[in-house]
Amino acid sequence: MVSQITRGIKISVLTSFEGTYFKNYKIHFAFSYEITIENHSKDSVQLTSRHWEIFDSLNDDEIVDGEGVIGKKPVLKPGEQHTYSSGCLLASPYGAMKGYFNMINFTTTKTFKVFVPTFRLSAPFALN
Repeated sequence: MVSQITRGIKISVLTSFEGTYFKNYKIHFAFSYEITIENHSKDSVQLTSRHWEIFDSLNDDEIVDGEGVIGKKPVLKPGEQHTYSSGCLLASPYGAMKGYFNMINFTTTKTFKVFVPTFRLSAPFALN
């Protein structure tokens, strides 16, 4: 598990290899990740959008931007947390992801970025 705190918001990521799949006549490696967002600040915040940079050792890097996370824009009061799961397919058994969440602080009405630390996506058989 990797974790990082930005402006009192802690992001923790746990990853798992889910197996191999064939898609468009090519093998793909499936990974899941669980992200926990914890509000350690004194203000209520809301996650509004996400930005991902996906690195695949056999493919070009991919950038993904979107609203919320898995269709939600969670509001976190001080001391609250939100956990969600998602996943991605890679062309190789080894890659990584990093990114950030755009958030708004309800007290100051200012937006800010909360960084997601780089987390590795690796099939167990790919490491020695």
